[in-house]
Amino acid sequence: MLYLLYSLNALLMIGMPIALGVWLARMLKAPWRLFGIGAVTFVGSQVVHIPLNIGLTALFKAIWPSVQPQPWHIPFNAIVLGLTAGLCEETARYIGYRWLANKARSWRDALMLGAGHGGTEAIILGVLAGLSFLSMAAARQMDLTTQGLTSERLAQAQQQLAAYWGAPWYMAVMGAVERLFALVIQIGLAVLVLQVFTRNDWRWLVVAIGYHLVVDGIAVVGLQSHWPILMIEAIVAILAVTSLAIIVKLRPRDEPLVRLETQPALVPGTSDISRPASGREADARDQLDHSKYA
Repeated sequence: MLYLLYSLNALLMIGMPIALGVWLARMLKAPWRLFGIGAVTFVGSQVVHIPLNIGLTALFKAIWPSVQPQPWHIPFNAIVLGLTAGLCEETARYIGYRWLANKARSWRDALMLGAGHGGTEAIILGVLAGLSFLSMAAARQMDLTTQGLTSERLAQAQQQLAAYWGAPWYMAVMGAVERLFALVIQIGLAVLVLQVFTRNDWRWLVVAIGYHLVVDGIAVVGLQSHWPILMIEAIVAILAVTSLAIIVKLRPRDEPLVRLETQPALVPGTSDISRPASGREADARDQLDHSKYA
C-alpha cells in the first residue's frame, strides 16, 4: 500500500499544476506563456531567497554564537523566515507583472501566473519526493550493515527507513495535499499582486507580502513547536479556503468564469444571418425590402 501511495503522492504533486494549467488554458483561454513566466518568477525568487536565508542564519549565529534556544526564538524565526519569503516571492511576482508580462492585467492572467509560480514549486518538490521514494525503496532491499557505514550513520539510516516505511497511510500522500493547498494560496497571492496594476495602488503589494508572511510564519511556528502534522495541515487548509475567497472576491464582475468558443444558439423561427443566402432567398429578401419602402 505504501509503495502505491508514495508513488501516487509524487505523481499528484507533478500532475496537479499541469492539469490546472490545461484547464485554465482551455476554459479561460489563459495563455501558457504566463504559466512559464510564473515559473520564472518562482525560480528567480529562490535564487535570492535561499542565499538570503543562509546569510541571515550565519549572521545571527555570529551575533549570538552560544545562545541556548529561548521561547522567543520561534516567533522570531517565524517573522524573519516569513518576511524573507514574502519579500522575495511577491517582489518577483511584481517584477513578472511589471516587465515580463506587462499586458497581463486580467483575472484569468493572474490565475495562470499563480499556477505557474506555485506549480513550479509543486513540480520540483514532486520530483524530489519521487527520487526520495526510489532511494528508500532501494535502501529497503539492501543490507545496510554491508555498506561500510559507521555505527552512527547506520543507526540514522535504519531510523529513517523505519520512519519512512512505518508511517501511517495518510502521511504518504500528505505532500500532495499540502501542495494542493499551497497552489490555491499562490494563486490568491498572484491575484493580490495584480491589484497593484489594475487599481494603481502599491499598497496591494504590501498586503501580499504580509499575507505571505502570515502563511509561512504559521508553518514555521507549527514545525518548530512540533505541532501534530494534521493540525498544521488543517491550518493550511483554512488559509487555502481564505485564499479561495480572495480569488473569488477580487474577480471583476465582467470577467467570465469560463470562456467557451461556442456559436450562439438561434431563436426558433429565425435564420442564421451570417450564412450566405441562396439565390432564391436573396430574391425573396429583395422583394421584402421593396415592399417595405414602396
